[in-house]
Amino acid sequence: MTGQDTVGADRIDTSRPHPARMYDWYLGGKDNYPVDEEMGRQMLALDPRVPVMARVNRAFMHRATRWLAQNGTRQFLDVGTGIPTEPNLHQVAQQVAPDARIVYCDNDPIVLAHAAALLRGTEEGATEYLQADIRDPATVLEGARKVLDFGRPIALSLVALLHFVSDEDGAHELVRRLVAELPSGSHLMMTHATADFTPEESAAATARLKAAGVTLALRSRDRFTRFFDGLELVEPGVEVVHRWHPELGEPVPGQDDGVIPGYGAVARKP
Repeated sequence: MTGQDTVGADRIDTSRPHPARMYDWYLGGKDNYPVDEEMGRQMLALDPRVPVMARVNRAFMHRATRWLAQNGTRQFLDVGTGIPTEPNLHQVAQQVAPDARIVYCDNDPIVLAHAAALLRGTEEGATEYLQADIRDPATVLEGARKVLDFGRPIALSLVALLHFVSDEDGAHELVRRLVAELPSGSHLMMTHATADFTPEESAAATARLKAAGVTLALRSRDRFTRFFDGLELVEPGVEVVHRWHPELGEPVPGQDDGVIPGYGAVARKP
């Protein structure tokens, strides 16, 4: 899964922005291209809090992973991993449970180029990287089964991912397909951007990204909650991202300066 692929420059499309590289730019990383920075600056012109939103999503992942590990989860499947930014999910999980096993998955070749940073885990646990797209759940599941025991609970992490998957691509069906393969006691952890609080800015951002070839499918609270149909929401349920168990992490500077337009939740499969 990791050593079999090589990354050539011709496999990385630098002609249009990519969400993983834009996210890296928002977080102050260097693994992005001028086209990503240009689109990122356009998003900042619409709403200067976009970098705060990126950090708030990252902080949610830390808190949710910590909560899951503290409550017995030892296996994680993180789809839409993005370019490594420490601490990564496996570092948070293995700090609580050194024997935790993690599979990372992303569709951008530049993430594969940095996969080594994702694989520095504990000797007791396991970390692996799979290059695949959530729109191909069979490949995601096939790769994950090589590392994770699907007879034991698994946490599926879909942080800041599904708002890049349209209804036409079957976003809800893709999540149901992945969750259907997880055993009882597994969890789904998700964040998702919304236009509920900033309709005008969101419409402008969606249009600009669409013109650049990037899908942005912002969903309402109700449509986000649908991803958890048949699952048991962990308290406090669907919440604005930075208000989900804030006691489990440090606040992100600027998170209280206006509304953060996104929701987060964790739910258990009965």
